[in-house]
Amino acid sequence: MDLSHLDVVGIVFQLIAFLFAISVHESAHAWTANRCGDPTARMLGRITLNPIRHIDPIGTLLMPLIALVSRFPVIGWAKPTPVDPRNFKRPVADDILTSVAGPVSNFLVASIAVVAMLLIAKTSREGGTLVRNMPAYGLDIAGMGSSSFLVPVTMFLYVLMRINIILGVFNLIPVPPLDGSHVLRHFLSDSVRRAYDTIGIFGLLALVYLGGNLLNRLISPPVNLFDSILTRF
Repeated sequence: MDLSHLDVVGIVFQLIAFLFAISVHESAHAWTANRCGDPTARMLGRITLNPIRHIDPIGTLLMPLIALVSRFPVIGWAKPTPVDPRNFKRPVADDILTSVAGPVSNFLVASIAVVAMLLIAKTSREGGTLVRNMPAYGLDIAGMGSSSFLVPVTMFLYVLMRINIILGVFNLIPVPPLDGSHVLRHFLSDSVRRAYDTIGIFGLLALVYLGGNLLNRLISPPVNLFDSILTRF
């Protein structure tokens, strides 16, 4: 599909939101690992919101571009945060805590975006209309029929909310090397764990390209939950 047919503002908002989301996600991993006794990521400068530190050529650049052109939700990943579990005080518990810190940080950002939109709705009649209609219009600025500065602000907050939810849910899927796999692998036998770890990037790409219906089933419920908060306000 020709990029000229896509909403340029929507593309820019999605890219900014995505880069911010992965930066928060990886910084949360690095910060938590450091708190648990492993300074590896901190020493490599990964506790930062600078997206350049977290860019992965395939997951951060290619996958989001394919998603945008294909009109799919922006899904991707950043350069994995280096963690050495041997430095953890409680190897299993701290590895699990470090793994879930990323998705939790995304849900926190999504919640903050919702609160910001609710504040807009509370302080402005037009803002209230925009916020309630945002799940229906999404990135369709023209369809909102308003030139108010609140339109792009509310739209960006909505995009930020959705992308952080998508990224958080996606990373909780137990397919290596996603965060969910770091939790599940601790409950597997040694032989099964070795086979499980070898799935690697091939399992991830298969999930993205072949598991569209599964991904939609996993992502839609939390997105709909957050949407319901906005529409019922």
